Amino acid sequence: MTLFHGLRPWVYPAPIQGWYSAWHKRSAAVLFAVLLLVPWIRIAGQPVFLADLGNRRLNVLGTIFLASDGVLLLLGGLFAVFSLFMFTSLFGRLWCGYMCPQSVFMLNLVYPIERWIEGTRGKQMQRDKGPWTWDKAWRKAAKWAVFIAIAVIVSMSFMGFFIPAPTLWTGQASATSYGVVAFFTAIWSTDFIWYREQTCNYICPYARFQGALTDDESLVIAYDVERGEPRGREAKARGGCIDCNKCVVVCPQGIDIRDGYQLECIACGKCIDACTSVMDRLGHDTLVRYTTEAEEHGATHQWLRPRTLVYGALLSVLTAAFAYVLWNHNPLELNVDRAPGSLYVVDDDGYVRNTFMLNVATRHLEEETRVYLVTVDGLPEDSQVRVRPIQLEASSRTTVPLIVRVPKDAVDGALALTVSVKGQEDSVSEETVFKAPRHGG
Repeated sequence: MTLFHGLRPWVYPAPIQGWYSAWHKRSAAVLFAVLLLVPWIRIAGQPVFLADLGNRRLNVLGTIFLASDGVLLLLGGLFAVFSLFMFTSLFGRLWCGYMCPQSVFMLNLVYPIERWIEGTRGKQMQRDKGPWTWDKAWRKAAKWAVFIAIAVIVSMSFMGFFIPAPTLWTGQASATSYGVVAFFTAIWSTDFIWYREQTCNYICPYARFQGALTDDESLVIAYDVERGEPRGREAKARGGCIDCNKCVVVCPQGIDIRDGYQLECIACGKCIDACTSVMDRLGHDTLVRYTTEAEEHGATHQWLRPRTLVYGALLSVLTAAFAYVLWNHNPLELNVDRAPGSLYVVDDDGYVRNTFMLNVATRHLEEETRVYLVTVDGLPEDSQVRVRPIQLEASSRTTVPLIVRVPKDAVDGALALTVSVKGQEDSVSEETVFKAPRHGG
């Protein structure tokens, strides 16, 4: 907890090239593409992904999901949670090292920009230890200005998943939307400028509970103590650790992997690239590698074990349930509600009248207006239905009144009805109850 005691050691990670660093660049390219491009992609005139919280609507790949599709969101959320559990049990913290936005931004934007403006690791350390000068001041100010600009772009792009990007970037969104952008800009600016690796150590909940999700078969980064120790120049001939400290200076978390597994390790593989670059020149294999606790003790790695089998079974059930619900997903939504404050009315002509409110929504993305007719099944003879045809534009919702009149003698207390809304291509039905006085009551 050095940060809270004012003794936090500042981390100055040195750059390193290698196989794992190359994969960092690839994962960063994917994340940046998703963040910057996806909000602008449209299908049938609609965003490819948009969580419209105000209208309680979710656009995904040309399909619209409404609030009534909560079961799909629940299944999707459970799938994501158990996928994370299974991924962690198999591969440890690879998410942290390669796919987490925090790590991607720090390793591929923040640290490179810092080195570009302030110089190498040694120059940064020397300048920070010295007094404030004009050279130090303008470099810090320029670096912070760039970080704030990046935070604005990241926050605006993130909000593009909730507010249509053209509306947001042209200044036509609400004041609340830009207030949220300002909030996230402040968060990311603080993270880029100051908090950095402490976010992983003290704030991120995944870093806290991931220890409960891993076991001896989960992938971790480990140092080969048996071959590496004792350290020193004399270890060069036998392929031991020559104590160059390169694995330490490249670590974005500021830890020494030779001290054993540590909670701060995000499994980014930078130390592996560093050790590989040194040991290759000495003609030996790297001393730092991805492995498991079981393999460290001479056992064979087991991919299939009770934990992963349970997670796999749960994911299979969730996938099947999600596919079933999605297959039966209706492009129309219908809710039949009784008019507020109205149970039934007995008209002068001897008919009992019920008034319903039909709330109808369509998930179609096509621009043409569609016309739907309303029918009511289960009515006795001489009953009357009064409702106008429903016209719906693309991905819209409307409410229309439905009046049903039944002869008083034809119903005793209650009558089950089926209300249907039918178009040329699709239809939807819902059960409701017609209320009337009981005979002799």
